[in-house]
Amino acid sequence: MSLVPAFQIGLWNAWIPMLVSLIPVFLIPAIARTREKGTNFTAAFDRKQKTTHVAIHVVYLVLIVYSIFLPLKLGTVWFYVGIPICAIGLAVYLSVFARFAAAPPDKPVTTGAHRVSRHPMYLSGFLIFAGIGTASASWVFLLLSVAYVTMVPVFVAAEERFCLQHYGDPYRDYLERTPRWIGRPGNKPVG
Repeated sequence: MSLVPAFQIGLWNAWIPMLVSLIPVFLIPAIARTREKGTNFTAAFDRKQKTTHVAIHVVYLVLIVYSIFLPLKLGTVWFYVGIPICAIGLAVYLSVFARFAAAPPDKPVTTGAHRVSRHPMYLSGFLIFAGIGTASASWVFLLLSVAYVTMVPVFVAAEERFCLQHYGDPYRDYLERTPRWIGRPGNKPVG
């Protein structure tokens, strides 16, 4: 890994897997418009959560732009370790998104990767970013990935509060049997 970022536009750069990770970003607003009014959990954000939400989108944008100039280290150990991590993340991410898109708006998504984690989209996003950072041997990309992940918990509690209000007891049952991230299930205090 190099401390100096590589800046080189090329066909085999990190933008390829980042492009796949963008598909749900553009489709989620279309799906949200077809759902009930008042189903936007970001409306209940406090000032810190709003600031963090903007910051996480800025980091994501920086990751996207940087990926255009970041060559993958083809034929190296970095590449062969990073690409499977990224591929697993992309597979989980797209699967989670497909379940979200197909779910009825009046019921929480509790199947697939949501059986293992209440927030598999965020976890799979980190796998995608960590895989890309490794496949391109970029400390900068990995550090931006860590920055992204450390900001997510700030607004996850608001998302869970919204889901409790919106879905009620089915979501409360889901909280009790599914861990927030990964690990042991149990109803951790929301907040």
